[in-house]
Amino acid sequence: MDKPELVTDPGATDLNVADPGASVMKKLPEVTLAFWVMKIAATTLGETAGDLFAQTLKLGYFVTTVLLFLIFVVTLVVQLRSRRYNPFFYWTVILSTSMAGTTMSDFMNRDASAKYLSDGATSLGWGPQGLGLGYPAGAAILISLLIAIFVGWKLTGQTFVIRDIVTFRGESLFWSAILVSNTLGTSMGDFLSDSSGLGYAGGALLVGGLLAGLLALTRVPVVPNVLLFWIAFVLTRPLGATAGDFLTKPVAKGGLDLGTVGSSAVLLALLVGLMGYARVKERAATA
Repeated sequence: MDKPELVTDPGATDLNVADPGASVMKKLPEVTLAFWVMKIAATTLGETAGDLFAQTLKLGYFVTTVLLFLIFVVTLVVQLRSRRYNPFFYWTVILSTSMAGTTMSDFMNRDASAKYLSDGATSLGWGPQGLGLGYPAGAAILISLLIAIFVGWKLTGQTFVIRDIVTFRGESLFWSAILVSNTLGTSMGDFLSDSSGLGYAGGALLVGGLLAGLLALTRVPVVPNVLLFWIAFVLTRPLGATAGDFLTKPVAKGGLDLGTVGSSAVLLALLVGLMGYARVKERAATA
């Protein structure tokens, strides 16, 4: 029988805790190298799968955004109702936020201009064709929203440290920040790939270099690791976005032209395998 990993949260007053000072079960994973590998795999799959629904299947950004947001809500409810950390539940929510974030970003930033349409296409699918805000304006809105979430989070007194988030309120704030950060990361990745002149590989290398810099800063005592975590969490999304575009876009545009279907299938198999491995390790640790 599994032994639940318990964490004490003296100030907890949310749904996970019957009374202040009670022990509650840990709901979120430890941040390790495996965590970041799975995060990059999930965000890359989020990019290719989002494009698969919106572009390859021609559902368009509006319909796909509504569909994927509903999937996010369902996966989030499952995660919030879970009594303890389950890698399959957790990483399914991460994946759903990445897919929804992809099309939410595209809907915000793009429109029915020819530069956003596939060859021969005349629309982006049923419904509104996109807001056409552009990457800078879209990113500014998302950054403002993310800051507002963190300010509200701070005012609640809930911890920002992922391994110590054990209350319903704290976890809800966490997932709100994840959804917005993944949407923001998509905007950043698409800007690097499409508008910066770096191309897909160049954008991925730039973000990879920034992440390496963050890793170096973990050795600097005066820099809070919590801050570095959230910056890295945002930056791994544009890394996934540029990597996903690099896999799927035509060779003429600097991609490998592997297609959204094949790339998504391979990435899904990789992510499921990693989730299975994480589940085995979790059960071994609590046995």
